Amino acid sequence: MLIIGAGVTGSGLARDLALRGVNCLIVEKGDVNAGASGGNHGLLHSGARYVSNDPSSAKGCRDEAQLLRKLAPECIEDTGGLFVAIEGDDESYISEFPQFCEKNGITVSEIDCREAKDLEPALSETIIAAYLVEDATVDPFRLSFDNLAQAESYGASLLNHSEVIEIERKGNRINSVRLRQDPDGREIVVKADQVINATGAWAGQVAALAGIELPIILSQGTLLVTHKRVSQRVVNRLRPPTDGDIVVPGGTVSLVGTTSIRLNNLGKISPTFSEVDFLVQECSKMLPVLKEIRYIRAFAGVRPLVGLEASPDDRSVSRGFVALDHEANGISNFVTVTGGKLTTYRLMAEKAADIVCGRLGVTTPCRTRELPLSINDENKWVVAGLSPRQWLKHKSTNDALICECEMVPLSAVRQIIDNLNAHGIPVDLNAIRLRSRLSKGPCQGAFCGLRTLGYLYETGEIRSSEGLDQIKTFLDQHWQGLRPVLWGTQLVQEQLQEAIYCGLLNMEL
Repeated sequence: MLIIGAGVTGSGLARDLALRGVNCLIVEKGDVNAGASGGNHGLLHSGARYVSNDPSSAKGCRDEAQLLRKLAPECIEDTGGLFVAIEGDDESYISEFPQFCEKNGITVSEIDCREAKDLEPALSETIIAAYLVEDATVDPFRLSFDNLAQAESYGASLLNHSEVIEIERKGNRINSVRLRQDPDGREIVVKADQVINATGAWAGQVAALAGIELPIILSQGTLLVTHKRVSQRVVNRLRPPTDGDIVVPGGTVSLVGTTSIRLNNLGKISPTFSEVDFLVQECSKMLPVLKEIRYIRAFAGVRPLVGLEASPDDRSVSRGFVALDHEANGISNFVTVTGGKLTTYRLMAEKAADIVCGRLGVTTPCRTRELPLSINDENKWVVAGLSPRQWLKHKSTNDALICECEMVPLSAVRQIIDNLNAHGIPVDLNAIRLRSRLSKGPCQGAFCGLRTLGYLYETGEIRSSEGLDQIKTFLDQHWQGLRPVLWGTQLVQEQLQEAIYCGLLNMEL
């Protein structure tokens, strides 16, 4: 089996198939969670968000969230959630909300506004209604890495930085898939019995390589990251889903979102100044502290929505998913799975796996509904707030802090490097950043980038001018998220970073 795409769906697919005894190769043009799986707010949906406009998605999220709580508790913080209305919100929707939830089997309870303020002191004084729901948060990186680790333990393999550039058809089958590997440009050819396209927003592009037209609506969503956590629960605006209506706790920070902007292509995915201004203005109506708080970065992801291109409003397009058997398009060994939510990744993987296993004659049933996700110690460093607890518990004079903002110790960096080497993944700054909390704090890599680079030189992981190229790429990626939030304290922080790299080190960025 060839799985294209190592986001959470592709990772879940690899685990599902490996548990059924199917040999899998996962290929990814970037690194794990390079697309929407790494560009979301990490909400484990109760389903309440979609009760009025997308009942099917609401029920799917409800059921899968309950499963994940049992099967992957280490990836989840059971925060609970609040839906709050403020003065001027639609009172008919407020009164109908409990009925919408009840109709979809979603637990909800109304609480007094003063009680809501006691639970979340940062809430506005102008709230007029509040409901408790069973929202939670999930770490998408821990989820993907643990799925991949278990898949690999059953024989699956992962090729990062390997982009699909050609799909060769012979008759009604895909005969081979050609990959180009970064950074050396080496090309390899893969032959597989079945091919699954799990590339999210890029699903249309990959399908086109096989001669299939697949209409995908590209909807960009931007999120802001605060420098500290502003609420203990997920806080939703009590209205049908729209822009600027949710604040999600993410470990030690909060994520403020989101937007929905139609994109025509995937050439540039980055937050805009207008989105940032809008989100601060709109979400501060629920939590006024968001007007004054420090934002350390913004980021954007692209939702792959499956629907009619003529749809005037992306919010009206279902957040459901599709698992498409392309036999109807004349290819008997090709499946596309796309759409959906982070919460429903396991179900998406199951449905796609059922199709290909039916073709292969594999009768082993899906095991991911009952089998808990194996937890791998090597993946723990992605979890926000874990590093400080680990370091304080095991600190020693020999375990220096590489990242002081997130308290990432040298031992963590060493463990990540060893893991990368063991799996044949190139060791660089961004691979380490992706697998830890390195550079996720207020300084956004100003100090830990240099420290990590020095350690990579010291240990012989990189040589010559490799480090210069890596640090430029590292800082450039951070700049994309810093630029839209440069005011107040964060602007001062960025001026310090500029002084270090451009002034002291004479780098041109």
